[in-house]
This record gives sequence, C-alpha cells and structure tokens, in this order.
Amino acid sequence: MLTVSIVTYHTCPEELSRCIQSLDRNIVRHIYVIDNSAQKYIAELCHKFNVEYIANNNTGYGAAHNIAIKKAFATKARYHLVLNSDVEFDSCILKKIMAYMDNNPNVGQLQPKIVCPDNSLQYTCRLLPTPFDLALRRFTPNFFLRKRKKRYILAQADWNKAFDVAYQQGSFLFFRIDALKNVGLFDERYFMYPEDIDISRRMALAWKVRYWPGATVVHNHRAASYHSVRMLLVHLKNMSLYFNKWGWLHDNERKRLNNMVTNQFKNANIK
Repeated sequence: MLTVSIVTYHTCPEELSRCIQSLDRNIVRHIYVIDNSAQKYIAELCHKFNVEYIANNNTGYGAAHNIAIKKAFATKARYHLVLNSDVEFDSCILKKIMAYMDNNPNVGQLQPKIVCPDNSLQYTCRLLPTPFDLALRRFTPNFFLRKRKKRYILAQADWNKAFDVAYQQGSFLFFRIDALKNVGLFDERYFMYPEDIDISRRMALAWKVRYWPGATVVHNHRAASYHSVRMLLVHLKNMSLYFNKWGWLHDNERKRLNNMVTNQFKNANIK
C-alpha cells in the first residue's frame, strides 16, 4: 500500500534507526534507503532492519529519491512517502494519512503538521518564493519587513485547520503514486534545496497539495545552509537554477498560485 524512501549522507545511525522504527511495517510495503555517501555502516543498519540499501554516487537529493520512486512505480503501492532521516513520529500516523488520502482522491501530495522537538510549529508550507522573499529571510534581521516574512511562511494562517498550498518543504512529503506518475519525478537539475518547491508547484497545477494537521511529526531540522558557507553557495546556485526555470521577477503562474493560497486566509489578514 505504501513505499518509503530515505536519502542519507554520512547520516548518524541512531537518527536513521529512530526514523525507520517510526514506520509501521504492517502497511509499508518497501523501504528504500539511498545512501549518497555509500557507507558500510548504513548498509549494515539497513540489513538489520530488513530495508533495501542502495549505494549512490551522490547525484543529489531529488535524484536519489527518484531512484526509489521509480522502483515504487513497479509495485502495487498506492502511495509513496519521501522522508528525511531526522524525522520521527508515532507509527499510527501513516494509517491516518492513508485514510485521509483514500477519502480525498483529488489530493496528490500531503504534509502533516511538522513540529520541532520542543513541539513548536515549523512553517513548512509556504508561498512560492520570489528572489526577494529568499533574500529577506536569509540575509536580513528578523524585524526587517516582518509582515512580508510572515506572509511568505503563512504565519497568520490557522495551522490547526487543513489548507491547500503550492510549496511544501521536503522533510515529509506523502505522495499519491498516480499523481507522481502524472506530474513527473523530482527535477534532477537541482542538486538539493529547490527540488521540493519545484515538485510541489507542478503538483499544485494538477492536484491538491494539502497541509493536514490531523497527524503530527517531529523534525530535528538542521538548516545546513545557515551554518556552512559551502552549503549556502550550493543553496544559492540551485535557487538560481530554479528561478531560471520558472522566472525571476515575472512569473504569472507563481502569482496565480500564491493568490489561490492567500485567498483561503482573507479573514486572517494575509494580503
């Protein structure tokens, strides 16, 4: 019924173990761990948990998940979960999500409520970014143009209610396999970072991309590009590729999709 892919890169074995143990093996047909660092200890851990280990030559985050998604297409599974190794949750939530997806056949991609270990909300569903939005968040103090920043992360929305978006961050993306077959896999031109924006956007053009707070997961988010100059440069390079593809200043589709999202929150004064 469900397949799962996890991409690793010199990942802590304890972290990966906790993530795998969150998965309900009664409903998960197959777990794929694609190891971009090709480490023996990851292979041994996968063998211990009866998980398929795939050594990969670090082709990037989305490209690695594509390896598993292509395998999932060959199964009879209805759903596929793209999962970060630093995510943990109660095993019962997968049944809840599957039941919701079964009852909402127009939803192609779903993300539950994602919280930090201290239970504070992570704003993982956002507007499609402009270059200005990303520059504001990355390079200006929190107080600067605070209203614009809050609008981008939908901070004034009611996160206790379901709503539709066009961008979900990639730590936990629950896909309908028929929808993935329809819109296509992750765009492999991105090494990492904007692949989740890109696939969410393409999904939103044909299916519902839904935030659903009926289930909650914990994400131990590291935000590598905020702590490493090298990863910041990787981020900037790949976001440039994204804007080259979709448009920098003039992107009418971005405007239309963002208006679709914000129109749901008019009572919350997100304008």
